[in-house]
Amino acid sequence: MTLQPEISVPTTSISTTPKPYTIYHITLRLPLRTFTLQKRYSDFATLHSTITSQAGAPPTVSLPPKSYFTSTTSSPALAESRRAAFQAYLQTLNTSPDDRWRNTPAWRSFLNLPSSNATHNTRHTTTKSSSQQPITDPVVWLDYHRDLKSQLHSARLQLTKRDQATSAQAQHECSATAKKYLIKAGSMISQLESGLKTVGGDSWGSARLGDGEVRRRRDLVEAAKKEKEGLENLGNAMVAKAGLDASIAQATKGDKDKLLAANGGSEAPRKPATSRRVLGKETDRTRALDNQGVLQLQQQLMREQDEDVDVLAQAVARQKQIGLEIQEELIVQKDMLELLDEDVDRVQGKIDVAKKRIAKIS
Repeated sequence: MTLQPEISVPTTSISTTPKPYTIYHITLRLPLRTFTLQKRYSDFATLHSTITSQAGAPPTVSLPPKSYFTSTTSSPALAESRRAAFQAYLQTLNTSPDDRWRNTPAWRSFLNLPSSNATHNTRHTTTKSSSQQPITDPVVWLDYHRDLKSQLHSARLQLTKRDQATSAQAQHECSATAKKYLIKAGSMISQLESGLKTVGGDSWGSARLGDGEVRRRRDLVEAAKKEKEGLENLGNAMVAKAGLDASIAQATKGDKDKLLAANGGSEAPRKPATSRRVLGKETDRTRALDNQGVLQLQQQLMREQDEDVDVLAQAVARQKQIGLEIQEELIVQKDMLELLDEDVDRVQGKIDVAKKRIAKIS
């Protein structure tokens, strides 16, 4: 389930256009970043009508009515009232148990959110088709990439669970879930590549990226493709190994006897057992024992060795589990460092733009 962002409309402002209007500043707080959008009343009205059409039913909350006699640009009280009403409208839709309106393309486009995992739900076919649209915003591109890393991480965890599963049913379920994540990751990689192909034109508007940032993002996509291919190869290798193990387990004693007969012919007659002791290198523990006593001693030693092997296997299994947990933690830390690096690059770009503007002013 995708974590919903925290939405608020804390402030308003007046546009500087010849015909001024009120701008409502929408703040979205995500787990790793926060950004602000600017919308006017007509944007909210378009959102309301579009999500009603796409979801097949109007939302449970309504927009504040339009005022024909008083303008929000001249009435701070009316502007504050609408700000509170718009905030309540967005928060109600964002936290509603019914997600029909949140899963529409209009909602995610209005808030500049990436496609949700809910696109696989067949009840929302319009959302599924909209996820194939090209990405035209650099911030949304980063959100898509973050979701892609999450899909690959989930697939890796499912393959790890499959390796540790003891039943065939559990292994099959883990493989199917991992394959679902990898298919979703492949679709997202295609969308990210399509989004990068448009940076040379004007589709990204004023947020057009520099050549260095474009190369960095292409490297991120290539790394994700290699990781996806590696996970697919690992899954195929696990399936092949499981099939080989099943074939070996089906070999019966009769098959083994036939193989021995084919290689060595008929079995040579055994010599009758004798009760005489065949002496070899004696030890203090075997010198006073007869044949039966030596046999019992050997069986006891074998049992002790088996117990030691079991203890060693448990220790190795614990070490393996610790290693897997360390690997998962390193992956999470690596993803967080990459996100931090992306945020630093984005802030550095904004600082460079601000410096250029200051230089022009001075």
